[in-house]
Amino acid sequence: MADGDARSKVRLRILRQDALDKPATKRWESFEVERAPGMTVHDCLEAIRRHPVDVKGAAVSPVAWEASCLEETCGSCTMTIQGRARQACSALVEEIGPKGQVITVEPLTKFPLERDLIVDRARIFDGLIRVKAWVRIDGGAQEPRAEAQDAQRERYEMSPCIACGACLEACPEYHDRSAFVGAAAINQVAMLNRHTGGALDRRTRIEALMGDGGVADCGKAQNCVEVCPKQIPLVDSIGEMARATTKHMFFGWLSK
Repeated sequence: MADGDARSKVRLRILRQDALDKPATKRWESFEVERAPGMTVHDCLEAIRRHPVDVKGAAVSPVAWEASCLEETCGSCTMTIQGRARQACSALVEEIGPKGQVITVEPLTKFPLERDLIVDRARIFDGLIRVKAWVRIDGGAQEPRAEAQDAQRERYEMSPCIACGACLEACPEYHDRSAFVGAAAINQVAMLNRHTGGALDRRTRIEALMGDGGVADCGKAQNCVEVCPKQIPLVDSIGEMARATTKHMFFGWLSK
């Protein structure tokens, strides 16, 4: 590829596989698309979808990936781009693939593969169910009292999780041989336990983090906070819940 062509095109090297149970179909395919200002990896994938021809000129099946909001809110387009978990809709080509540099795109590795860049992220939501990551509305419960603005602001910093799985992809303790629930679920416990209504299940959530796969399994690598697209203070949440579970282990019987 001539230098002039390199500066006007974007080359992507994409890891593909037809399905989890078809490992023989695993392969790398390279594509080139016209470079445009403000272009994202999602835009590149769209261009390939419209014209699925590789750099050798061979027609191939369109690359499969998920996308919905296109504004880094739904988390569905999370994939590994240049070796880092990112959202394709917000990964700017100009920043991650300077002119002439190949952009490598792969599926997340911590979740079962469905096809190409699509993975099954159900385990994320299984973790949220495990820790009861919701506010229970009980008809017999007392109406939650109004919160001070400082408390609301503090909890708001913990709230914008989009369940994208980036923190789990980056975590060395989160894999298919581990029961570790991960930073996303731990952060939800910390946030909801501060909520005036969510505090109804505070004890249950803390106890859910005390068993196998709970907060004690965190290796404190802090990779999670480095890749979180919403800059959630995950390390602070993990530390808070580590202290809460320790306190509950020694003094929880007093609240029985």
